[in-house]
Amino acid sequence: MKEALRYLNNAKEILKSIPVEDNTYSDVKPVQEACGTAYLAVLKAIDEYLISRGISQKELPQSTDAYREMLRKYLSVHDGKLMREFEKLYKALHIAGYYRGLLEDVDMVKDAIKAAKAFIGKIR
Repeated sequence: MKEALRYLNNAKEILKSIPVEDNTYSDVKPVQEACGTAYLAVLKAIDEYLISRGISQKELPQSTDAYREMLRKYLSVHDGKLMREFEKLYKALHIAGYYRGLLEDVDMVKDAIKAAKAFIGKIR
């Protein structure tokens, strides 16, 4: 999970550089970058896990739906909890944070980053 944690640390570093006013990030563009990087950390963690289970680089998922399928197939031992966590991270980090740029509250962004770190820790 070395690469995944490197991405997650990069996201945290991006957030440190953003000015904050009244618990709100004052520039949404770097917040989007940090959220996108944190989401990539989640995907990297899944990739690393799949490689450790014998999946080749060529067979790694190329879409969100493919990641969902791989989670179902290789990580379903967690009774769907990881799938729900993945969906929450997808919606928070990728859709709201990165794609739409809706996250600007410092606590919300930090909670999403913490959730990504917890997810990565669970699939180690």
